[in-house]
Amino acid sequence: MALAQPRFVKSETQVKASGVDIVVAFDMSGSMMSEDFEVRGQRVNRFDMARNVLEDFIRKRPNDRIGLVVFASQAYIATPLTLDHDFLLANLDRLQIGNIEANSTAIGSGLSTAVNRLRDLKAKSKIVILMTDGVNNAGKINPLTAAEAAQALDVKCYTIGVGMQGNA
Repeated sequence: MALAQPRFVKSETQVKASGVDIVVAFDMSGSMMSEDFEVRGQRVNRFDMARNVLEDFIRKRPNDRIGLVVFASQAYIATPLTLDHDFLLANLDRLQIGNIEANSTAIGSGLSTAVNRLRDLKAKSKIVILMTDGVNNAGKINPLTAAEAAQALDVKCYTIGVGMQGNA
């Protein structure tokens, strides 16, 4: 035992958290591949533009727990709520259209899955950010029903429309 030189080490990690929990519901439907943005003379699709905006947002919120739900035909938890934003950004970076079935948009499922992640938490503020380009055309949950559930659970919902109106 003495040769192994065991040591007792007292270590502490201080984490600064603001008490704000945010879950982003991110649309990964096929329509997010529409190239209706232009950056420095290059066409950029909705998915890449939204992902870049989300990366900037995450970097500016270092003291908030942020989670990620992705949805298309169905909703999936891509990253649980975390203060480890490097982990979150790595998960966001690996997402590609086609990782999940992307032939339709289940906004209600995405929103309700995001709200469900916040349901039992005791946070100062609970927020869902819905990033989508489309109209709900799949899923078993009506987006209005999901929004009403969010309101009942004291979860604030913000919607970011991605893309242009009309044909892209």
